Amino acid sequence: MAGSNLRREITNLPNLVTMGRVVLIPFVLVFIDNFNPLRTFIASLLYLVSAAGDFLDGYLARSRGQVSMLGKFLDPLADKLTVTAVLVFMVALARVPAWVVVVLIGRDLAVTGLRSIASAQGLVIAASDGGKIKTALQLVAIMMLLIHFRYPALGVGIEVDYQIAGLWLLYFSTVVSLYSGAQYMRHFLAAALKQSRATTTPT
Repeated sequence: MAGSNLRREITNLPNLVTMGRVVLIPFVLVFIDNFNPLRTFIASLLYLVSAAGDFLDGYLARSRGQVSMLGKFLDPLADKLTVTAVLVFMVALARVPAWVVVVLIGRDLAVTGLRSIASAQGLVIAASDGGKIKTALQLVAIMMLLIHFRYPALGVGIEVDYQIAGLWLLYFSTVVSLYSGAQYMRHFLAAALKQSRATTTPT
């Protein structure tokens, strides 16, 4: 019975889309290049497809009534794997400072750990708007970093150095990431304190 449920979850359309995003990761990495504009364009296009898949799998899961435990595990995993793989690869190509990637990975590990503790303790902690803003900023920053070269901005006629613009946006997203992590920590501590008071208050 459990095996058949797992098979259904693996083969449902939203989870297939999510797994397709994971499969795309090595192809994005293969096309990241410091010198070839065509290869960087392909890398950014593949990354955009992966990002679109992030919205699509969630929409399909809700609209088709196929929200599953496997999907709840795979979706954030695909997000983290894609962002981490691309940023680490860019560190190797000297396009992103290593400390930024360390800070971003450290923040995500800390929040994931807190979520695990909160879940084990039965604490309900609402998602912060800062986390959603951080995700959106990272998406745009990585897209710019993947494009890498200078191109005229559409409709403006001014050349944009996408490497520099993407790097500054990534710095900003790092600040927002730390802020949203602090928000989550504050909410976690408040929920833990409230629970502690509830369990120690005599009835």
